[in-house]
Amino acid sequence: MRKINLTIKRGLDFILTLVGTIITSPVILVISILIKCTSKGPVFFKQERLGLHGRPFRIIKFRTMVVNAEHMGTGVVINEKDDPRVTKIGRFLRSTSLDELPQVFNVLKGDMSLVGPRPPVTYHPYEGYENYPEWAKKRFEMRPGMTGLVQVTIRSDASWDDRMKIDIQYVNKFSVLFDIRILFGTVKTVLKGEAI
Repeated sequence: MRKINLTIKRGLDFILTLVGTIITSPVILVISILIKCTSKGPVFFKQERLGLHGRPFRIIKFRTMVVNAEHMGTGVVINEKDDPRVTKIGRFLRSTSLDELPQVFNVLKGDMSLVGPRPPVTYHPYEGYENYPEWAKKRFEMRPGMTGLVQVTIRSDASWDDRMKIDIQYVNKFSVLFDIRILFGTVKTVLKGEAI
């Protein structure tokens, strides 16, 4: 049954993302122009993340910070309210979660899914997949998602260990119906103005 659910999941990912990309292409274009006109640097931010089975891939997002921000100040830790590395348009994109929109291309490619554990950077909280505790490696048994169970429950103010435990709950409870519930929860969270 799990295999069937995984097959349906990949099919839905591709179809929904393809349709979504076509519908949101004007929004992607407008945001791209705004980023280019308001700050120096590329429109997109690409970064190595850990994906399915711990394999690295390059995630794509709208750039919301100054170039090389992850090597300045507090590094991967971001203070959403007053971090000077976040651009003006970037603050809006983060608050509405629109910075995540280009990840539709990661989903189409098959590196990501609409729903799954969020992909961590390759060097945090552990240096590479092999250094994760054995219990935590289970979170990498599913493709990483644009959103996930963590984003509609405990969110980003929880510790990494707590987030990974929720990710493992998702992996264990996975079904297409569960994914649909998480997607609706994500829409509700975004409409309430809570950044994911």
